[in-house]
Amino acid sequence: MPDKMTQIERIRHMEELYDLATEAMKEQPMSASTHAKAQEAMAELAAYYGSDEWKQDFADDEAGLLPKDLKRGVLSEDGLWNLLSEER
Repeated sequence: MPDKMTQIERIRHMEELYDLATEAMKEQPMSASTHAKAQEAMAELAAYYGSDEWKQDFADDEAGLLPKDLKRGVLSEDGLWNLLSEER
C-alpha cells in the first residue's frame, strides 16, 4: 500500500484491489497474468484485513464518519473474509 494515503484514498485503493481479486476469482481457468495480479491484490488485502488501519476504517464506518457515497465492500467483514478464504 502506498505511504501517506488518506483514509478515503486507502479505502478506495483497497476497494480496487477487492474488485480486481473478486473478478479474478470468477475467471476459470485463470490466466497466469490474472493469477499474478490477483495474488498481489490478495496479499495486500490480507495485510490490510485485521490491521489497525482496517479496524479504524471499520469503526469509522460503523460510526457514520465516512462519506455515504463511498464504496465500502472491503469493510464488510464477511465479504473480505470470504474472498480471502476462497483464495486459500
